[in-house]
Amino acid sequence: MLAAMPDSAPSPLSAGGTSPRDGGDACPGTLRLHRADDGALARVRIPGGVLSADRADALLAVAGRFGDGELHLTSRGNVQLRGLDAECGGGPAELLGAAGLLPSAAHERARNIVASPLAGLDGSPPVSGWLSELDSLVCGSAAAAALSGRFLFALDSGRGDVDALGADVTLIAEGGDCLLRVGPADEVFRLPSADGPRAALLAAELFLRAARDSGAWRVKDLPDDVRTALVRTVGATAGPVVHRPRPRTAKAPAPGPVTAPNSSTPATTTTTATAISVGVPLGRLAPAQWRLLTETARRYGNELRLTPWRGIVIPGPFGPPEPSTQSTQPAQSGQSGRSGQSGRAAEALDALAAAGLITGPDSPWTGVGACIGHPGCAKSLSDVRAEAGAAVGPVGRLPVYWSGCERRCGHPHGEWIDVVVTPEGHRISHVRGEHRDPRTVVRNDPAALASAVSEARA
Repeated sequence: MLAAMPDSAPSPLSAGGTSPRDGGDACPGTLRLHRADDGALARVRIPGGVLSADRADALLAVAGRFGDGELHLTSRGNVQLRGLDAECGGGPAELLGAAGLLPSAAHERARNIVASPLAGLDGSPPVSGWLSELDSLVCGSAAAAALSGRFLFALDSGRGDVDALGADVTLIAEGGDCLLRVGPADEVFRLPSADGPRAALLAAELFLRAARDSGAWRVKDLPDDVRTALVRTVGATAGPVVHRPRPRTAKAPAPGPVTAPNSSTPATTTTTATAISVGVPLGRLAPAQWRLLTETARRYGNELRLTPWRGIVIPGPFGPPEPSTQSTQPAQSGQSGRSGQSGRAAEALDALAAAGLITGPDSPWTGVGACIGHPGCAKSLSDVRAEAGAAVGPVGRLPVYWSGCERRCGHPHGEWIDVVVTPEGHRISHVRGEHRDPRTVVRNDPAALASAVSEARA
């Protein structure tokens, strides 16, 4: 029965035993389920967040057959299935494997790759080639199977969006080259773009060697001298050093149409809607919402991109703006908004808005996030999702994240408002990277709590 499950239990399809470094890594996967108060939990890795419509259908089928029917987006662009029966056995893994979502049992928790969701859509270069090659290299590396579920690769199109997420190994597009960053270092290494994925895998394998004595799961957890030596070793096999500090703020795609200069006309006079972007309130999708998103993707580009900000980008093309809304101003690539969009983009966004998704920057849910909270998590001190919903109001300048305990599972990066439930009350603080402003505590007063959060976000 579920009560007898360990916190992170291998499923019957799990290949082999645990590795020496596996015992302390409780990150769930498809083959290793996690016990939660609302049932078992499976985390399905979606490299780059990229899903075909057929694979999205498969995820919905697994959620409906074995779980509570809902799909939960994570801060790494993955999908969690909750409410799984402890007796579901290998059923979910079998269905996901048949859909191509589990290419290697040994590597299923190591396929943590985030990618710029607007790559190739907003005028920035695509990273799809890097993504497919890196995923294949990771799955083909015996050493990479020992990477923890916490280790993260990032593929940045040059926008700086996923470079700001604090990945362990990051590739950044720059002209015909790429920049390789290892951990939090400000120094990056320039190398030919075609060499990027293999260099990223080598950096991960070198990390595993460096982590043997310390048992670190991530580059930032290595002792300072070991981390410095790791960066030096990676640099010896890469190209010249470039000083490029990591961006401080990870900027999510704005909800609405995504535009890029129209290649068939002068870039200063017209743009075309290449995709649409939507936010998902608290990252939680009901079956009808997921089905609508999948059907929309199938109608246009047959692809969904799950973002690390719990949103979804659906590539088109959706076409140029309506003739009456063509702008004579210089095009702003990647801009979102409901004016000047194509009829098809407007139609799709209107349908998604009616389904409860965030399709414009004026939604009160914009920038609001929360962990699963009570009753789904035994460690949570409160139902933070309900509290976050009760406190939504005017759109804030800063994102806010509600956590039911000090672990702050799934919290954002960069600058944000941190709301944590403690035995003393709700503690509110302003986070800027590693720095926190003085904290405010609100005790048992929902109206005062909503007011304090709104003031902090302003």
